[in-house]
Amino acid sequence: MTSTQTAVRHEITVAVPVEKAFAVFTEQFDRIKPREHNLLGVPIVETVFERHVGGHVYDRGEDGSVCAWARVLAFEPPTRFVISWDISPQWQIETDSSKCSEVEVTFLPEGPGSTRVTLEHRHLARHGEGWQAERDGVDGEGGWPLYLQRFMDVAAQA
Repeated sequence: MTSTQTAVRHEITVAVPVEKAFAVFTEQFDRIKPREHNLLGVPIVETVFERHVGGHVYDRGEDGSVCAWARVLAFEPPTRFVISWDISPQWQIETDSSKCSEVEVTFLPEGPGSTRVTLEHRHLARHGEGWQAERDGVDGEGGWPLYLQRFMDVAAQA
């Protein structure tokens, strides 16, 4: 049976205050995103998260090439950010913003030293034909769950 759900949602709790959780996620995103998640064709030397509305999330290759794969749509420290997902179901850059989905990450204090982090990747049907496979990919073990686990590991060292 094929699912028609057009969003995926994952939630974790980290043992750091909300300000620290937000800062780690956005300032150390280079340590969270796996290098093998690569659309460049050359090895990635860094992933940059520009921390302002209108900024981008992009990978820089060892040859200097750049692949911008997300736009920063909202940036509200320390509670939330929203980025576009400019990657098609064929795992190529999508230049038509009407065919891009969104990823919202929220940070909610759960006490003085704990934060609930919720990631919702929504509007996946905007990608058109093949969107269900893309949804399954970002929802699977190598998708957002991997990113959140890596974020927990980085946050634990902060």
